[in-house]
Amino acid sequence: MATELTKTALAALRAKQAEDQLAPVLTRAVTKNGIKATSYDNQAASRLDRTFSIELPTGKVSNQKHSGRCWEFSLLNTLRHKFATNYHVKDFELSQNYLFFWDKIERANMFYRNVEQTARQPISDRLVQFLFANPGEDGGQWAMAASLVQKYGVVPASVMPETFNTTNTSDFQEVMSRKLRKDGLKLRQLVMDGADEAELQSLEKSMLQEVYRIAVYSFGEPPTTFDLEYRDDDKKYHREAQLTPQAFYQNYFETDLDDYVVVTNSPDKPLNQLYSLPDEDNVIGGKPIEFLNVDMGVLTDVAVQQLKAGETIWFGNDVLRQMDRKAGYLDAHLYESAKLFGINGHLTKAQRLQTGEGEVSHAMTLTGVDVVDDTPTKWKVENSWGDANGDKGYFIMTQDWFDEYVYEVVVHKQFLAPEFQALLQEPARRLPAWDPLS
Repeated sequence: MATELTKTALAALRAKQAEDQLAPVLTRAVTKNGIKATSYDNQAASRLDRTFSIELPTGKVSNQKHSGRCWEFSLLNTLRHKFATNYHVKDFELSQNYLFFWDKIERANMFYRNVEQTARQPISDRLVQFLFANPGEDGGQWAMAASLVQKYGVVPASVMPETFNTTNTSDFQEVMSRKLRKDGLKLRQLVMDGADEAELQSLEKSMLQEVYRIAVYSFGEPPTTFDLEYRDDDKKYHREAQLTPQAFYQNYFETDLDDYVVVTNSPDKPLNQLYSLPDEDNVIGGKPIEFLNVDMGVLTDVAVQQLKAGETIWFGNDVLRQMDRKAGYLDAHLYESAKLFGINGHLTKAQRLQTGEGEVSHAMTLTGVDVVDDTPTKWKVENSWGDANGDKGYFIMTQDWFDEYVYEVVVHKQFLAPEFQALLQEPARRLPAWDPLS
């Protein structure tokens, strides 16, 4: 057990440090350049050559700017790549603002329901605290974006372009979170006072109208119909008038999102099990957030299969680990800070999840892989941070980074072996709202 640090104990620490003959020069290097720069592996470029045996055709990257909408951007990227292939329009882009607007409305509605359901639990309850922590946030999951597409369809970016508040969401988050917290406290009190369902629904309708107003002022109002116009890569003009967003998706996109599954590697919990995260669902009656938790080898295999079949992949990861943003490098050994200090700082993937270090902090798109002797060695990644990072916005990821920091890939069910497809029919085990996969 640790005890008080006495003068004798502190003197012993100083004396032991004095025995390190490299201490003076390393101290100068680290204090002058910082830990990351000093421990950076300059040989990383030699193993991050941007050549891939499987590389799907894509165009310009998108840019989420100062927002947490990567989960929407990544799904829309996979859809726009299909549109580009099928209709020969290389840099076609779908409106992220359109989905973001409807997410704010749906998420507020879900918040009101969750607050009512937990109203008799103390405000200090962990789930209640989670609900009130940041109800206006803009982060999310693949299934949340899929639910919005299935309900509201999609529109081209030109029909509902980005606004100041979609590219810089902090002000909106502050206003929306405060409003929802106040609404939530009022609903909790009404439930405790014995209000009937009609009274609660009337109040929620009024509250939701205010949410709608805030969203319209901030993002613009979504179109109910629009005229689709574009020139394909052969300069041929195309036009279809008075399309609804739902009809546009149904008529121009062949993707049935119900055929896809989030395949996860979360070794802090039992494998070969279907999990759910209902406290983060954003659409009442929409697609539930579910994960099929498997061994990393299975996850890798299904991802390679889908790329070989010519389809890009949404994937969830912890992008802030071992990343060189400017160069666009993702390499598990890019920074050797533990070796710099002469310590063993390694945590397994499971240990990082268990202790809160591991998390799904970002979503991007897999567009290529280099397979050598049937083994993937590195991956091509489409990010949504604009074209000033990496190679015109594209990152390169080593297989060891993939193993350590990739947690989810979204693939068609057809690529799963029969025993894993069978698991999808079993009841999902509910995860708490604060699980690392959230």
